[in-house]
Amino acid sequence: MSTYVYGITAGSHPALPEGLNGVGEPPRPVRILTEGELAAVVSDAPEGLRPKRRELLAHQNVLSEVGAEGCVLPMRFGSVAPDDAAVTGVLAERAEHYRERLGALDGRVEYNIKANHVEEAVLHHVMAENPEIRALAESNRQSGGGSYESKIQLGEMVAAAVKGKESEDATTLERMLEQAADAVSVGPESTGWLANVSFLVNRDAAEEFLAAVERARQEMPHLEVRVHGPLPPYSFVEPGPAEPAGTAAGGMDVGTE
Repeated sequence: MSTYVYGITAGSHPALPEGLNGVGEPPRPVRILTEGELAAVVSDAPEGLRPKRRELLAHQNVLSEVGAEGCVLPMRFGSVAPDDAAVTGVLAERAEHYRERLGALDGRVEYNIKANHVEEAVLHHVMAENPEIRALAESNRQSGGGSYESKIQLGEMVAAAVKGKESEDATTLERMLEQAADAVSVGPESTGWLANVSFLVNRDAAEEFLAAVERARQEMPHLEVRVHGPLPPYSFVEPGPAEPAGTAAGGMDVGTE
């Protein structure tokens, strides 16, 4: 039977919580495979697995439970190896890289920060900071709404100013929070958020980081800031030199969700 892989830990990692189950219907019991100084958190792989909400949550729950007791290198959802021997073979082949990553990420968690503008508040900012926009808006108001061309011009000016404000606020937010983090990973663009950034944070400094988030909210009330975490360090599991990002080898693919 093929083997579903959730993550990689040190062989000295504390035992799994009793009765921990993972993906599948019914949920498959989670178990540990060891190879030298490393271990893989696995279960039997169900047939026809699809990225449905229940399965994604089950995968994340296993990583959260294991990660609460120590460092885990998370695998992508759907990481399946032909069998247990294939998993231990990959652990042996990449042992040096996995040990290095576990050491670098030990005692650290990830917080993902997403931010967007509060529409009414950011429009107020744009109007207050741009005298040309204020002047054109006032001119249109005094002329009963303005001509079609002036309305288009005003809309284009406001859109450009808001776009510039998005970039400015994303940079400001990242700089405010990176001081309380060990590393930063910027998420992909075109996600629907003006900022989508993950921060690697020492567990002992988590309160300091969350306090920095609250200060950012207070200083930039025109932003809606969402915090997701603590999480296993999805965004900071770097591929080894022979393992380009986004590829799979031996049926195992380490990386972000």
